[in-house]
This record gives sequence, structure tokens and C-alpha cells, in this order.
Amino acid sequence: MRLLVGLGNPGVEYELTRHNIGFIFVDYLADRHGIALKKETKWDAEVGRGLLWGQPVTLVKPLTFMNRSGLAVGKIARFFQIATPDVVVFHDELDLPFGACRLAQNRGAGGHNGVRSLMDHLGGRDFIRFRIGVGRPPGAKAAAGFVLSRFSTAEFPELEKILAFLEEGLELLFRRDLKIAMNLVNASVGIAGQE
Repeated sequence: MRLLVGLGNPGVEYELTRHNIGFIFVDYLADRHGIALKKETKWDAEVGRGLLWGQPVTLVKPLTFMNRSGLAVGKIARFFQIATPDVVVFHDELDLPFGACRLAQNRGAGGHNGVRSLMDHLGGRDFIRFRIGVGRPPGAKAAAGFVLSRFSTAEFPELEKILAFLEEGLELLFRRDLKIAMNLVNASVGIAGQE
């Protein structure tokens, strides 16, 4: 079984913000594949179990807030005895333009506190990560405020394309392997560079 984890912050004030792109994608997967997400207080997470492309998965949205995401994920991984390489994480990435994505394994946190928390609580960094570009703030705007802002009116219509692209990359990971999925995902340049 694979653990598919979307990072974000709980609460209506954080819905549809850049920092919550991981939550948004897990909700998208749950809806597309008929997996019900249910709040599980023992895990401090919303959790749903089902099948993706014939393979068993557990979808997870930690409710411990971004910087403590590893608390929930670590508990779930230990309970279900899921090895760290079978954990797949989806999170926002400031260092990529909006819509660009990168697929990686066994790399550092790169300043992302949610990813750092996962490393601490999973006991390593060899989980798979979909880094989803949200772009840098314009001008001198602070990064912290930018990631907690909602997507712009111009960006909203593009979200569906990004989510579909992520699903395509995830399907390749499941049906083929990491290298083939990386070849697709890591070639993405972002919405601004696509026609």
C-alpha cells in the first residue's frame, strides 16, 4: 500500500491558498476515484482508503498544520507499516513557477517546514515528492504571506489543468516506475510557458 499525503493547513481561512495545493490535489484524487475522506481524530488527519489504478492507497490530509505535518503522517505510516519510499507527498514549491512540477526522491527540505517535519517523523527523506510550483511573490511581498494567499482569478482556471497533470504523473508512477514518471513531470515548465 502507498500513503498519498497532501500538505496544507486545516480551516476555511486556508482553503484554496497556495500553501494548500497538496490538500487540493488529495481532494481532487478522492473525488475522481470515489474515495471518501473522513476526519480521524486518532490520526489528527483526514484519511481515506481505496484503490488507484488497481493498487491500494491511503489518502491523507494532516490536520496538525503544515509545520507539524509529520506528526500525523508518522503515526499513520507506523500503524499501517508503510515504508518511507512508499509515501508520496504533494506540496507547494515557491522556487518553481506557477504550474511547473518536479518529482523527486531523497532530497532535502529546501526550506519547506512541512517537508522537514515529515523527515523528522518518518525517520528519513526517501519518500517521493511532487513539488508543485506556486511561483514567487511579486515585488517585495513576503513569501510567508504570499503562500497563504488565495490563487488569483487568472490562476483559478489553470488549477484544473495542473491537477490533471499531477494525476497523469502519479498514474505513471503507479503503472510504470519513478524514472518514467519523472521524465514526464520534470519536463513541465509552468502554465506561463505553455501554449
